[in-house]
Amino acid sequence: MPSKGGLIIQPTWLISEPSKEPKQNWGVRVYDGKIQSVAPNEELEIKFSKDEIFLAKDKVLMPGFVNGHMHMYGVLAHGIPMESAPADFWSFLEKFWWPLIEDKIDHEMISSATEWLCSEMLLSGTTTFCDVLEAPLSLPDSLLLEKKIIEKRGLRALLSFEANERSGPQVAQKGIEENIRLIEKNVEGGLVSGFMSVHTTFTCSDDFLKQAFELAEANNVMFHAHCNEGAYEGDWCEKTFGHRTFEHYEKLGINGPRFLASQCVHLSEREIELISSSGTRCVHMPLSNCEVGGGIAPIPELLEKDVCISLGSDGYINDMFEVMRGAFLIHKARLQDPGTMLADQVFEMATLQGAKALGLDNVGALEPGFVADLQLIDANFPTPLSEENLIEQVILHRSGNHVDSVMIDGVWKLKNGEILGVDLEKQRESIHRQAKRLWGENE
Repeated sequence: MPSKGGLIIQPTWLISEPSKEPKQNWGVRVYDGKIQSVAPNEELEIKFSKDEIFLAKDKVLMPGFVNGHMHMYGVLAHGIPMESAPADFWSFLEKFWWPLIEDKIDHEMISSATEWLCSEMLLSGTTTFCDVLEAPLSLPDSLLLEKKIIEKRGLRALLSFEANERSGPQVAQKGIEENIRLIEKNVEGGLVSGFMSVHTTFTCSDDFLKQAFELAEANNVMFHAHCNEGAYEGDWCEKTFGHRTFEHYEKLGINGPRFLASQCVHLSEREIELISSSGTRCVHMPLSNCEVGGGIAPIPELLEKDVCISLGSDGYINDMFEVMRGAFLIHKARLQDPGTMLADQVFEMATLQGAKALGLDNVGALEPGFVADLQLIDANFPTPLSEENLIEQVILHRSGNHVDSVMIDGVWKLKNGEILGVDLEKQRESIHRQAKRLWGENE
């Protein structure tokens, strides 16, 4: 529980939100789990003279990151032995990811991966994340297992099971039921909540997609799907239905503000227009799109259309500093335009806009009334900092190694570089053991 007394955090630099210039020698007052005041350090100290003071000299205070899409179980596949790399996106799914990873994951593996990823996120400044689990063997109650661990660790999370029909109708319905069980436990103001998720148009029938979406509507939660991660899905939709993926979702009545579409790599001009006009929200995963050879999503084009976009790791490289750096640079190369994807745009996608894409209010900024989800990072850069260059310097020259302290909901979770109340080596031993279990079954 957050302390009922006030806490003044006094950094050398403050980034409250991307639309406002960073301020030197400004800080925040945290009270009852929220940001109560933002002002110059001296002013806060005088105004709230009885408060505890946390001195953060040579630190940048900024919002905790929002990881808009990840698969925590994916860490178990890092470094897995492979005879050869998949030839394309479809073979990545059919010959590698489904049979050798997702279809082998059980509760023990999920438990270990969840514990480790909570630590990994804290160490790299992530305070909120959206996780999508796909593990047929783990049904039922795998989401409740994740929820219990995450709540104990004190992170903010949205969780779902990626329901689909590739393993048959019984497993498909179990996936839907798994989401509903967690959704029914949603509590306003709670740290962990559930939403509805499906895989894709090519693993779900129209009736199944409509069933899942109608349940999301009935329970007033988000509906999520992976969309056009590789060229395969759009081409498949054209061959099967005579139109592309988002045109099909439009026909089904799914496009809209409730729809959170992740990946969105291969988009036609018509699909970009449909996403924009409907208010559909997207998640961009620049690094994992590279890993699977999926391509580069047209993010600058979507931003020009005022699409709300979050950044995600996809469970690949979970350091959001690295994800931001990828998003900042890769589109400059694709468009051969160094002026595209401004630093404040990218930082906003990893914080405030990322939270908005997930339907979260008062998350992702350090402003009065927002939850006290924040991080302190090392401000000792090799060149001088200024209001004009700080955000770009953070994106280009910082990583999880520079995170000093992390607070969530007004409670310190990482302090002076140390995760509080966690035996990291014990967690590492556990994740190694579970990874070997997974890999051993693949030999």
